[in-house]
Amino acid sequence: MATAPPNMTFVGGVGTVTGSKTILDIGEGRILVDCGLFQGRKHLRLQNWAPFPVPPESIDAIVLTHAHLDHCGYIPRLSRFGFRGPVFCTEGTRRLAGIVLPDSGHLQEEEARYANRKGYSKHDPAEPVYTRADAIASLDLFETVSFDRPLTVISGLDATWRRAGHILGAATLKIDLSRAGISVVFSGDLGPPHHPLLLPPEPIGHSDVVVIESTYGDEDHADLDPEDQIAVAIGHVVRRNGVLVIPAFAVDRTEVVIFYLDRLIASGRVPDLPVFVDSPMASSALEVYREEARHGSPELRPEHHGRELFERLNLTEVRSVDQSKALNARSGPMVIVSSSGMATGGRVIHHLAHRIGDPDNAVLLVGFQAPGTRGEALRSGVTNLKMLGQYHPVRAPVFEVALSAHADQTELLDWLGSAESPWAVFVNHGEASAAQTLAEEIENRLGLNAAIPSNGERVRLDVPPTGSWRADDRV
Repeated sequence: MATAPPNMTFVGGVGTVTGSKTILDIGEGRILVDCGLFQGRKHLRLQNWAPFPVPPESIDAIVLTHAHLDHCGYIPRLSRFGFRGPVFCTEGTRRLAGIVLPDSGHLQEEEARYANRKGYSKHDPAEPVYTRADAIASLDLFETVSFDRPLTVISGLDATWRRAGHILGAATLKIDLSRAGISVVFSGDLGPPHHPLLLPPEPIGHSDVVVIESTYGDEDHADLDPEDQIAVAIGHVVRRNGVLVIPAFAVDRTEVVIFYLDRLIASGRVPDLPVFVDSPMASSALEVYREEARHGSPELRPEHHGRELFERLNLTEVRSVDQSKALNARSGPMVIVSSSGMATGGRVIHHLAHRIGDPDNAVLLVGFQAPGTRGEALRSGVTNLKMLGQYHPVRAPVFEVALSAHADQTELLDWLGSAESPWAVFVNHGEASAAQTLAEEIENRLGLNAAIPSNGERVRLDVPPTGSWRADDRV
């Protein structure tokens, strides 16, 4: 009997920037590339509750690109329902996932309890997608790998992790299928070459197929000095003795925000005002970055080796709930950095609910805001925002600064241009318009065949007999 050709199935991150998952099936077994949680709009979040497209116990291994929830946050649920294989990732990803996943489970439990207490959930009772205990149990499956060293994940499939410059530990993945003689590279989330802390992404080299993210596939980041933009927002609250609330992802975005605040205060461009990081997860991640700098991590830019990060700030790390609540009684000027970055949950919701109705305060958005999120609503200029079951008037000004940890369109194309003659490019992990624009630019500028997969679509990975990819090679 002939062996079925290897194939991959897109089951997340399709037409959206969340829930990234790709199934790779070869004759010798099945792996999952990333295992992300869906976030944002309700129809996306509901997918976290749907049965997984294949039996979880049929997956031999998971290979992770990095530790953001939209790439690793579904692992506890998959493990809860039968996945028992190893989860391979870099040491940085393992350390950060050990912070992110238990915190995610805890927040989901807290939100379910709050919804039940306030009675605003449509479900009775409201339940978490998984618990903190589920998350902690899933961490036993994690096994660390080294950058640039191929690892046999299952027979016939080797994986190599290479620096992606997105967050600490983040990697692009090269998958070599020995039986088919095919190599596939997954970008994961690709960082910008100018990240202030991390080294830029490594080039691709040889690859037959590339799967590329498209978060910013339809735009380039503004060529503006982020310190100038942050200084404007701080200036507003300093003049009015207000509070600047910065929703920021706990992993990497908080570090970058704190890095720029540190530079602004050290240079005297803004007053030495109190800065509060109100997220236990962000505090833990900050310490990981500090340790990596002290020890001279090869992922960090050389100028940070052997030094203490963020040492000039009047920084307070808020861990307990009581300490977080106490911030509501403080007057400004001050800065509160709290997760989540798109204001989809976490302590920042309480800070926004308490501060957003006062024009003396301000909000600073520091990255991509997915459609359907509160962050996107603020960015679009809403006058009322629903939080904690109630609508709150938005009177505080909303500022923006491009601190994205994602490469923009030009940077994505530059990275893809480092690939040696791929015969297919698949564009995912982006909103529909961003993916479509990037696919067109890939074809127009690079002359490569680009396609946008649909959700659940399966694609053959054997080399076409003609040596060139065609749309009908998809199955």
